[in-house]
Amino acid sequence: MIKSMTAFARETRSGEFGELTWELRTVNHRYLEPHLRLPEELRSLDVAVRTRLAARLQRGKVDCSLRYVPAVGAVGTLRINHTFVEQLLAANQEVGHLIGRGAEPAPFEVLRWPGVLQQQEVNVDQLTTAALELLEEALDTLLATREREGARLEVLLRERCDRLQDSVTRVRVQMPEVLANVRKRLADRLVELRAELDPQRLEQELSLLAAKLDVDEEMDRLEAHVAEVREVLTRTEPVGRRLDFLMQELNREANTLGSKSADVAVTREAIEMKVLIEQLREQIQNLE
Repeated sequence: MIKSMTAFARETRSGEFGELTWELRTVNHRYLEPHLRLPEELRSLDVAVRTRLAARLQRGKVDCSLRYVPAVGAVGTLRINHTFVEQLLAANQEVGHLIGRGAEPAPFEVLRWPGVLQQQEVNVDQLTTAALELLEEALDTLLATREREGARLEVLLRERCDRLQDSVTRVRVQMPEVLANVRKRLADRLVELRAELDPQRLEQELSLLAAKLDVDEEMDRLEAHVAEVREVLTRTEPVGRRLDFLMQELNREANTLGSKSADVAVTREAIEMKVLIEQLREQIQNLE
């Protein structure tokens, strides 16, 4: 199944550690180009995240961001050591009683004492495990979105392949009449000169001209390339680069057909083919 390179996914997980949220956004690009934004607590995940992205994605520019919100009163937050503060205030009262000058300390003076404020350490292992598991879930969602968009694009690509094949068929049907008309027009123009020209030489020249106008090879290659596009669309591996190459080949044959055309109808068909090939190329740019 073909996959689009354009997709978005967001996954969130909450726990004792707080809340983690991954956001993945991909757009078309020739190669895999990840851009990571990680919170300070999880900077060490950089290599692991890149490895997982490379294992699941082949092409595309990937904006990958992780947001971390610690749990209130838990991970990474300040808390007051109530027991220590109570002991400190009791000692303050006792000292005031002994010296006869009791006074309540200001709150900020209490906060300055070492040990009053404590910061709970982050459980890095737990946080890392949760973040990587959630990344895999986000990648699952992203790939499912890419497959759905790829299926939609495949319908459009096959429809344009059908129209391209129809155009080739119409040219094949028209060519015998086109060649006959060309020969007739040339013969009519030269009818007055027949007396001065060698009939055998004239026939040779007409045959050479007909050979130059013959587009059977171009038609054969166009049909072969269209058939290969259809076959490539059935593959499971990434096919974007292969299809892009086939668009170049199709465009080359359509250009040759246009340059050989000696009939308005065939010229119109060549133009229609080029329009269809360009539409195919634009859509293929979004495929992995």
